[in-house]
Amino acid sequence: MISNNITLAKIADNNECITIGRIAPDFTDSSTQGVVTLSQFRGKWVLFFSEPGNFGAVSTTELISFTQLYPEFEKREVQLISITIDSNLSDIEWLMDIYKMTGLLVPFPILTDRDARIANLYGMVNPDRMLEESVRDAFIINPIGKIAAILTYPVSCGRNAYEILRIIDSLQLTYESRLYTPANWMPGQPAVIPPPQTFEEALQREFNGEGSGYNCSSWYLCYEDYSNTLSSNQKNTEDRINDSKVQHKL
Repeated sequence: MISNNITLAKIADNNECITIGRIAPDFTDSSTQGVVTLSQFRGKWVLFFSEPGNFGAVSTTELISFTQLYPEFEKREVQLISITIDSNLSDIEWLMDIYKMTGLLVPFPILTDRDARIANLYGMVNPDRMLEESVRDAFIINPIGKIAAILTYPVSCGRNAYEILRIIDSLQLTYESRLYTPANWMPGQPAVIPPPQTFEEALQREFNGEGSGYNCSSWYLCYEDYSNTLSSNQKNTEDRINDSKVQHKL
């Protein structure tokens, strides 16, 4: 959610509600890597996230974190796209400042949304916002262009890149295998079988769950060990994260 001077009347014109399951609105805009169109990444996962403003302390740590963990996003075929309402030159200056401080080159584009057109398109502008503070919005978009997850953080709280990776692993598992993930799930752990759709299926799980390869606590709570069928980019994510030993330089 990006703070800007957009009028309430203009906000009211956008009656579309951005929700999980909707096709992500397409856009074309200039960025720190040239012109970017969202639909050019169709077939890949996309993490599209806003930053309240350039040179913010928390926002800077986020760009550093996403840059340091970028190889993990690449393994999952996830394209990162950030967006600000600052100018393209300001975005470039920000990346130069990060490079001078840390030696890191931010590898993903930062969009320039000066008129808040894209921010408004994605409901990033809240007419009821208090104290004119913006928040941090993030949208995870699946390969067919649908919004798979929406994450909102207050301006004071930096995103947890590790948790976003875990969410992406969960979403990719569901997308590829139609399995759900339980509370506190980490890649490699058993997944949850979706609820039965018929009474007959419920009875089958109640009396023959093990015969179906499931570990059932009840007819509606069954687990499956899928570790042997995971694609390489999903295996041992927790170990990779622990081995990364990311050291923030701020």
